[in-house]
Amino acid sequence: MKQICIGDKYQIQCYKHNGKVHRAWDEAVVLAIEKDYIVFGNDRTQVIESSGNYWRTKEPAVMYFFKNKWFNIIAQMKKDGVYYYCNIASPFIIEENTVKYIDYDLDLRIFPSGEYKVLDRLEYKYHKKIMNYPPELDKVINNALDELIKCYIDGEKYFSNYKNLEYSKKYKEEKAEKEIKLKKVEKRYWLKRSNLIYY
Repeated sequence: MKQICIGDKYQIQCYKHNGKVHRAWDEAVVLAIEKDYIVFGNDRTQVIESSGNYWRTKEPAVMYFFKNKWFNIIAQMKKDGVYYYCNIASPFIIEENTVKYIDYDLDLRIFPSGEYKVLDRLEYKYHKKIMNYPPELDKVINNALDELIKCYIDGEKYFSNYKNLEYSKKYKEEKAEKEIKLKKVEKRYWLKRSNLIYY
């Protein structure tokens, strides 16, 4: 696997326990590389569902993918505040320039007011039955949900609105810088094609 660097662009693929792709995002730019997690950012990125339907996200997002924790965290920069959408999921891996993880249904939604809600318990119960989650996995998943809620209540840094707004700003700056470089390359190309510069 190639070395991961700040500014690198990846795709994201989310799988289900049966190995089928559940959802995919076409952009995730590396904003920070820590010992046990990587922070990514995106904005208005295209999302493709397993059904083939696709849509675009509506706001900038900062994403935390962990090497050893069974959850990931998405901070969504909406107009009325920072929301958090947290997925109970396997630790991530990177293959073929793609961040990959298995989604395990349960989600934690955190609102700007500070309130939180656990989502999709019925979906978890259904998939646990039809995909035959083993008892050991069921225990890991439920422990991960408890750990995630505790991280939020304890005010872990992943839930710092200030820090995530800074990451979002960094993403926008990285994107603007790349667009400027791309325009320079395009201009140089067309100047060369017009025989206005020579090598």
